[in-house]
Amino acid sequence: MERVLRDGFIFLSQNKTLNGLAKRYGLKFGAGRFVAGDSLEASKRAIQDLNAKGLCVTMDHLGEFISTGAEAEMMTQECIRAVEMIAEEKLDSQLSLKLTSLGLDISDQLIRSNMERILTRAKELGVFVTIDMEDEPRCEKTIQLFEELRQSFDNIGTVIQSYLYRSEDDIKRVGRFETNLRIVKGAYKEPATVAFPEKEDVDHNYIKLVKLQLSLGNYAAVATHDDAMIEQIIRYAKENGIGNDKFEFQMLYGIRVERQLELVKLGYKVRVYVPYGRDWYGYFMRRLAERPANVAFVLKGMVKG
Repeated sequence: MERVLRDGFIFLSQNKTLNGLAKRYGLKFGAGRFVAGDSLEASKRAIQDLNAKGLCVTMDHLGEFISTGAEAEMMTQECIRAVEMIAEEKLDSQLSLKLTSLGLDISDQLIRSNMERILTRAKELGVFVTIDMEDEPRCEKTIQLFEELRQSFDNIGTVIQSYLYRSEDDIKRVGRFETNLRIVKGAYKEPATVAFPEKEDVDHNYIKLVKLQLSLGNYAAVATHDDAMIEQIIRYAKENGIGNDKFEFQMLYGIRVERQLELVKLGYKVRVYVPYGRDWYGYFMRRLAERPANVAFVLKGMVKG
């Protein structure tokens, strides 16, 4: 049943008609729990609140799969404004972004130019930028672009997804750059030819990848809400003399808030992924796909609405 729900939400996440309606009618029906408003100003207030509680942040202006250069320019300008806001407001925050929202599917020249503009401004202001990983067909292009950009910018990291067979090799591949990697399970529907179909295998590979990243001496952002996985990584770090400064835990905005604060009290860095913007629909559906239990929060939102 859980797999059916997951596949259903992933299918819905790709529906352009529903995405258009979501933009039109705003953050309703529970989405506000997972998205920090539709504007940069709204995200600032959410980040300030999280920082006051001892939580770090990575912010993301939602949007993906744009089709024109004008749209890519608009998203690029928004990323630059976000970086400037982080610096001006002295927020404890990084920036996350999706390459498809900046022109990845339009042209190699456009995406490279837009990324260089964002990274140049971010480097001037001391802001770290993470390239989010998207679906498997775009994985290789993402890794290649990261490798090119990393030669000129040291304020950049990327994401590795444990449900892909290729991920172990990718960690070793980018490890030479002493890369800061966020390790996630993955939230796209992929064929069994490229991804583990069973959750148990995805989970096993997740722990394997985090341990590999740490064993290489590189920084790991452990993005999970799973207590068993969190405890495994804490135990592994202690047993191998790996300091708390070599890894952090990352969780999504609006999910397991109390656990985030518990980890901070235990002396661990916790970074909250804070998305904002009008183009929230695809992100929201993938969060429901990752954890169908989140549907309960949506139903509560519908009742209150």
